[in-house]
Amino acid sequence: MAHVSDLIATDIEQYLRQHEKKSLLRFITCGSVDDGKSTLIGRLLYESKMLFEDQLAAVEADSKKFGTQGDQIDFALLVDGLAAEREQGITIDVAYRFFSTDKRKFIVADTPGHEQYTRNMVTGASTADAAILMVDARRGILTQTRRHSYLVSLIGIRHVVVAINKMDLVGYAEPIFREIVEDYRAFAAQLGLEGITFIPMSAFKGDNIIAPSDNMPWYHGTTLMGYLETVEVDDCRMQRAPFRLPVQWVNRPNLDFRGFAGTIASGVVKPGDRIRVQPSGRESTVARIVTLDGDLAQAVAGQSVTLTLADEIDISRGDVISTVEAPAEVADQFECTINWMHDEPMLAGRPYLLKIGARTVTATITDIKYQVNVNTLEHVAAKKLELNAIGVCNISLDRPIAFDAYRDNRDTGGFILIDRLSNNTVGAGLLHFALRRAHNIHLQHVDVNKQARAALKNQHGCVLWFTGLSGAGKSSIANLVEKKLHALGHHTYLLDGDNVRHGLNKDLGFTDADRVENIRRVAEVAKLMVDAGLIVLTAFISPFKSERRMARSLMGDDEFIEIFVDTPLEIAEQRDVKGLYKKARRGELKNFTGIDSPYEAPEEPELRLDTTRLDLDAAADTVLAWLEARGMLVR
Repeated sequence: MAHVSDLIATDIEQYLRQHEKKSLLRFITCGSVDDGKSTLIGRLLYESKMLFEDQLAAVEADSKKFGTQGDQIDFALLVDGLAAEREQGITIDVAYRFFSTDKRKFIVADTPGHEQYTRNMVTGASTADAAILMVDARRGILTQTRRHSYLVSLIGIRHVVVAINKMDLVGYAEPIFREIVEDYRAFAAQLGLEGITFIPMSAFKGDNIIAPSDNMPWYHGTTLMGYLETVEVDDCRMQRAPFRLPVQWVNRPNLDFRGFAGTIASGVVKPGDRIRVQPSGRESTVARIVTLDGDLAQAVAGQSVTLTLADEIDISRGDVISTVEAPAEVADQFECTINWMHDEPMLAGRPYLLKIGARTVTATITDIKYQVNVNTLEHVAAKKLELNAIGVCNISLDRPIAFDAYRDNRDTGGFILIDRLSNNTVGAGLLHFALRRAHNIHLQHVDVNKQARAALKNQHGCVLWFTGLSGAGKSSIANLVEKKLHALGHHTYLLDGDNVRHGLNKDLGFTDADRVENIRRVAEVAKLMVDAGLIVLTAFISPFKSERRMARSLMGDDEFIEIFVDTPLEIAEQRDVKGLYKKARRGELKNFTGIDSPYEAPEEPELRLDTTRLDLDAAADTVLAWLEARGMLVR
């Protein structure tokens, strides 16, 4: 491998020492489709002489087979390695490449331009210090250009280069360059992006990449490599911030050692410093800073270390060790920005898993305040977030966490959302601030508890959650079960889907978002009734698995009994007591479950009632027999 430094041939040890001390710049290339992002990175790798001879030979051969540049080298093939990428001529996944010059080391992330793969761009940008935003000189500023610019500003990347590419295809015309610069400046002003550098170039021809272009004598600014080698990366900024160490691992190799390992997110720590563990709030003193190479007198942001403390206090993975003088905030309700990254929309009221640092908690979107139009930056009302939508939301967690605002600390202010069923990452978020009510509201202790109330009634409080299609017989079976329980002297209450919509949920419609909120409210009411010691019966379609799981999570062990009233769609349509299926088939009733809205059948319900072979009375007796067999009915 050739390299620009002669030391590699004459004094390898000196070269390695110099290489080790070089600063490292992480940056991304982003922008719209076919703006030349992959070609630019390929050109940078080629010009920095970071290619083996066999790699160069391979890309020359591939250029003849897959390339789009005729007989010349297609530099994009150096980073677009997936078969699908070469077949379609697009970037799909994020490709990371390392290269270096005499002055600096670089890690560049080539991110896809297609809107479909915006999630991959967010992944690459999350660790970047700088961004190269590519613009095709022929097409100017596009929607995806604006979306990526907005994401760059959200993520907090402070160094932005707008690379106006393919100038060779517009005759290196200065007026076109100036027009694009003015258009982008107007948009950037709305985002608050400052200190933007504009460079006209041709990634394919190499104009203004390494050396100034003779084809654009009217441009007197820096080259792209000149910018990358000299741009200030504020390595000291996070060291000046308050100390934060998210605990990734409790290191316990033997009885005599207990340390807390992680990467320092910000600040400086020394032995003897007073620290606070959050969210518990316990305090101690740093005894040692342990590394593989021995103890340190000081550790700074970016270093991976193990801390030992002077006191034996309870610290778990996911806790945050902060300085006593400026601790992280602790809360369980926040305002945040969410970039939705999944085909299935995000609905308010639906529970997700939230991962921040090494901590994973259950989170619920309580309110979507607005969605951002990336073209106009207008705030638009929304009940859900579709794929690649960006919205400002309120979010509630099941337990408090330690955090900082994202603008102050990326590591302790950024999070991802995970689907509880599929375990897929579905969203990325930035915390703004804690909601005031998170600090004002506390659980009040009561002396009469759930067990005492249930014992007074000689029963075990629980929820009988009847689910199934409209017309399956849920309400009829639930009504008969309650009648039989009442005759036996048990204390019950029936929450019926139609009845609830006359009062508690009369403000809700039948969209997916409203259905989620409908079940959330019912589940919370059912939880209170179980706490009162009642046997609660609910008869709701409750079509989505995630909401039924949410309802189950609110209850204690053995308190949630899911009863699937299994009736095939064709049988339910034949019954059609209310005439709803006929209306839905005629298009007069939108979002009707089973017709134009899905029903997700339970996979492992506690009880399954097959109404094709059981009549109402037999189904009710089956439920009672199940409760008696498990000792939930005390006579």
